[in-house]
Amino acid sequence: MTTATSIDVHELTKDYGSVRAVDGLTFRVEPGRVTGFLGPNGAGKSTTMRMVLGLDRPDSGTATVGDRPYREHDEPLRHVGALLDAGAAHGARTARDHLLCLALSNRLPASRVDAVLEESGLAAAAKRRIRTFSLGMRQRLGIAAALLGDPPVLMLDEPANGLDPEGIIWIRTLMKRLAGEGRTVLVSSHLMAETALTADHLVVLGRGRLLADMSMEAFIREHSRPRVRVRTTEPERLRAELTRTGLTVEPDGPDHWTVDGATPEQVGTLAAQHGIPVLELVDDKASLEQAYLRLTADEAEFTASAPTSAPTSEDENVNTTKQEV
Repeated sequence: MTTATSIDVHELTKDYGSVRAVDGLTFRVEPGRVTGFLGPNGAGKSTTMRMVLGLDRPDSGTATVGDRPYREHDEPLRHVGALLDAGAAHGARTARDHLLCLALSNRLPASRVDAVLEESGLAAAAKRRIRTFSLGMRQRLGIAAALLGDPPVLMLDEPANGLDPEGIIWIRTLMKRLAGEGRTVLVSSHLMAETALTADHLVVLGRGRLLADMSMEAFIREHSRPRVRVRTTEPERLRAELTRTGLTVEPDGPDHWTVDGATPEQVGTLAAQHGIPVLELVDDKASLEQAYLRLTADEAEFTASAPTSAPTSEDENVNTTKQEV
């Protein structure tokens, strides 16, 4: 592996006709951590990744890997490993032949092909035609191709797509290991729960603009309100004292209260001051999904209205082949 390096995006702008896909975007992806790249559909994530990889030209601004545009790197697989479209591999080739072509064109030893087939769990399927692969197997092959040059920078677009539970755990562990080795790992995903388990840092887009660039912990803290769950032997007395201080208190099961806008320290201190025994006190932190939806509520280009009534059996039997346009 070569020396770890960063991805730098500066004032990046891209228009498709009258549509501005990326709007003056600036951020840096640092080595040594997994950076989650989030945003609603149409936010500009894929376009940004394509411009970093030289597949699209920006109308203005720059995108560099190690202070150089991707196109200026010799043997690019040694510098950047990318998965943008797992379906791009030629279906008539075997998995090993596909990887061998990539290796030879980048002057990589054939031994790397066998290494990444083993690492991705595809060694047993190395001689199978790619057209016979499931979506999950194609994802593994795409990730194997990204790892082929042992690069310091990885860019993965929805890497868990199509993977089974074992595969999801594998890719999660792999990304953490790669970052732990000092590599730069940028992962675009719509899976909030998985991103919460994997990413250390977040870059969030909305309508082509940067909405957030901060650590996971700071993002959740900044885009959610504190909340506490508390259980006591004197619930009504505790509720009265909390309400008296201006806090919003809602019942949450027998002898439990949810206190909105409060920290465990505040609730615990108040209970101690009034001699109210506390049996349980939990910091009910918002999830990444809750914080993300709160930030991007006005940024989604495509949103569905909530159903006004439960579907009838007749509704459930209507033609389901319609596509969103």
